[in-house]
Amino acid sequence: MDISAVTGIDHVRLSDDGTAVVILDQTELPNRTVYLSLTEAGEMFDAILKLRVRGAPCIGIFAGYAMYVLASRYPETEYAPFLEHFLADKQYLNSSRPTAVNLSWALQRMEGIVLANSEKPVSEIILLLKAESVEIHEEDIRMCTAIAEYGLTLVKDGDGILTHCNAGPLATSRYGTALGPILMGHERGYKFRVFSDETRPLLQGARLTSYELQKAGVDVTLICDNMASIVMKNGWVQACFVGCDRVAANGDAANKIGTSGVAILARHYGIPFYVLGPTSTVDMACPTGDDIKIELRDPDEIKKKFYAEPMALPEVKCYNPAFDVTDHSLITAIVTEKGICRPPYTESLAALFK
Repeated sequence: MDISAVTGIDHVRLSDDGTAVVILDQTELPNRTVYLSLTEAGEMFDAILKLRVRGAPCIGIFAGYAMYVLASRYPETEYAPFLEHFLADKQYLNSSRPTAVNLSWALQRMEGIVLANSEKPVSEIILLLKAESVEIHEEDIRMCTAIAEYGLTLVKDGDGILTHCNAGPLATSRYGTALGPILMGHERGYKFRVFSDETRPLLQGARLTSYELQKAGVDVTLICDNMASIVMKNGWVQACFVGCDRVAANGDAANKIGTSGVAILARHYGIPFYVLGPTSTVDMACPTGDDIKIELRDPDEIKKKFYAEPMALPEVKCYNPAFDVTDHSLITAIVTEKGICRPPYTESLAALFK
């Protein structure tokens, strides 16, 4: 199979005429390949909220393009009303999902362009916003490539790797983060054996990670989340690679629900546990994982979604957090595009930004 079919496609991009953000609707995978062209703030908000576009870096790319497209459609030609409209849309999109820091990071970058160029004509500001959105995307491509290179140094040919949720090209660009070393290694002839947790509640590991790896020709085995322990006990896993939606200054890392449990199991079985993500995911203004707001999602995602009939009575209560936080003490290393950070993370992460 051709790995470029996975790593060579932009799943988020500007339309050819620059008037819309084009996304691959991830909620339709793996059974249907559906692209959406979005032009309105409401449908962009829903795309993030309903996980049509997902993955922290991918959301950042999307946010950059979204703000450019929206700004290019504003009727205002004077700076003050243009800024007011821009800030309202920025705040609106930023409220769609609270946990992934890349969303606010990209929106702040786009706001910075508007604020720094207040003396220029609005038409020129819009062109600068387009350039910045493209740069956010190109930066992510460079970052993912670098993360893949660093991560590949942590494993060897023939290793078994367990991953949780989806942190491949669908969630980022090109190689991805947690899947980056796997895809790059496969490209270079490494024979990895990957175990992909299905990942509740939206099954991104089943629907997306196993999809990407299978399409790329990687040896992938899909397992239910509660099977991670037995494959580790069997000696089939030599490393765990996961992505992240936000990393606190002390190294605590928020990722899809269930990641913390994988880290605890890995510690029990003596398996290194690696978190991979760009520095845009590191939030130095967030002291610890306790300061990360955890998104709660619709209970019906557990009770009804993906089932022909409900799997629980309507009156049954559900607790459905989208993420959990893995304590820094369980993380062997954090892999970024600037290098591999090791404990103490309060020092190694801070050094990235000096």
